[in-house]
Amino acid sequence: MEAPGIEDMIDFRRLPKDTLVLLLLLLYFPVGICLMLLRIFIGIHVFLVSCALPESFLRRFIVRVMCSVLGMHVRQKNHRSRDRNTKLYICNHVTEFDHNIINLLTPCCTPQLEGSTGFVCWARGFMEVRLAPGQGAIGESLQRYCSTEGASPLLLLPEEDTTNGHSGLLKFSSWPFSLTDSIQPVALRVARPLIALSTPESSWLTELLWTFFAPFTVYHVSWLPPVSRQDGESSQEFANKVQELLACELGLVSTKITKADKAEHIKRKRHAVPQTSSSARPGSIGLGFMVPSLGTDERRIAKMAQQVKDVLPHMPLHVIVKDLAKTNCVDITITNLLENKEEASVEDTGMSSFGASMNSTHTSGSAPTIKPAAKSFGKSPADRHLSLQERKEALYNFARRRYIEKHGLDQEYSQ
Repeated sequence: MEAPGIEDMIDFRRLPKDTLVLLLLLLYFPVGICLMLLRIFIGIHVFLVSCALPESFLRRFIVRVMCSVLGMHVRQKNHRSRDRNTKLYICNHVTEFDHNIINLLTPCCTPQLEGSTGFVCWARGFMEVRLAPGQGAIGESLQRYCSTEGASPLLLLPEEDTTNGHSGLLKFSSWPFSLTDSIQPVALRVARPLIALSTPESSWLTELLWTFFAPFTVYHVSWLPPVSRQDGESSQEFANKVQELLACELGLVSTKITKADKAEHIKRKRHAVPQTSSSARPGSIGLGFMVPSLGTDERRIAKMAQQVKDVLPHMPLHVIVKDLAKTNCVDITITNLLENKEEASVEDTGMSSFGASMNSTHTSGSAPTIKPAAKSFGKSPADRHLSLQERKEALYNFARRRYIEKHGLDQEYSQ
């Protein structure tokens, strides 16, 4: 399965593109407005009931039934696989209310890592973490929480941002997997007719109103068997393994696109200027990647960008896309990024990170022999320049070979 681009993983339009579905939505609109007003009134009572009743199976059952009236239907699969001794649940992230849905099935706590605090945080069902800024301090506090006897399990969403749940998973952050050595993956599918589940930069309150407006939203929760960390396995390797398991269960692709890549793409799309002319200059392909009307170009660029990121995983996605818009070639872009013809500001980061990857691969014996850099600093400018050129050539050959092997292009490039 081909790796999806960011455009495939995010719904930028709330309303459907299909003319027939849009017509059905127009006919449904008056009904949806009435439903939304009625559900707002019922929703207040659901909130009051959830606050009044103590945590118990009865409370979760009553609130779950009342949520069905609000149009939020929850279905559970493999519930016998849920391990009551596990202290950490890991779930993919689709909507702003994923943690509330899981909490209807089993008691769990989700820390609020960013956003509103105080009453709003509590009302939304988050656990507020009162600590000094810094992910390390939060990690230590949550690690202590997981080791506390009798505490409810933690529910964490390592994608750290939502997707549409149709194409792929964002790259899992590694820090949640450093809290415990055993976790339980939870696969979440969400379906809704007529309108998209979420759009970028919409507030949780806006998403709630759209949820009340929609005829219904169905949440399918599937419990996977617990997974333990292997000896010598790093947090990132553990995260990648769990990400692959969830992607396989959901029928999606596990990508290397991060939350930061998504934010950068949204920022560029917001400031992009739509192309009105049918013919565009070669340098304007980058804008085509941001404009929905040029669907073919944006998907092609996204796939090429993912291929480059497979070879240079530490290179920011927006830098890759910018160079691809000019070169329209994966090979040339890899060469440019290694030699840093366009982005001088990322030379040290890109070259050193890729060099570390190259050295570790070379040590394991899985890569061809690469000529190392000079052992001593050149005495003359000519010697230093020659050493630099040799190092760049070695990095380019390694990247090119890695790309060819990954995509099975040996025969094509040998002709």
